[in-house]
Amino acid sequence: MAADIGGFEDPSAEVLAEAAAAFGLLASSARLHLVWALAQGESDVTHLADRVGGALPAVSQHLAKLKLAGLVRSRREGRRQIYFVDDPDVVTVVRVMVGQLAARAEGTSLSVRSLRGAGG
Repeated sequence: MAADIGGFEDPSAEVLAEAAAAFGLLASSARLHLVWALAQGESDVTHLADRVGGALPAVSQHLAKLKLAGLVRSRREGRRQIYFVDDPDVVTVVRVMVGQLAARAEGTSLSVRSLRGAGG
């Protein structure tokens, strides 16, 4: 029986497992950096590798895992694959977590509202 605390019912075991898997993928700093970069705008693998400082094959593997998990998507433009995050909730979660930690490191605090409005 699911608990209903504070107006929220506990999610199913399947939903929790799926969320844990998604968070597990984002537990890699390399993949988190890729999602952060893609939250700012779409890009191809070459530009992403340059931006995050990763080797092209490693970045491609990370993107494949993120794509399989449904955290990023891609489309073909000529010979290039263009990657993007099309789920605004994924963008919000990443921006809130990384933004809050960056703000703490700087000794300030950011609101969720300001992070949601930042670039998309």
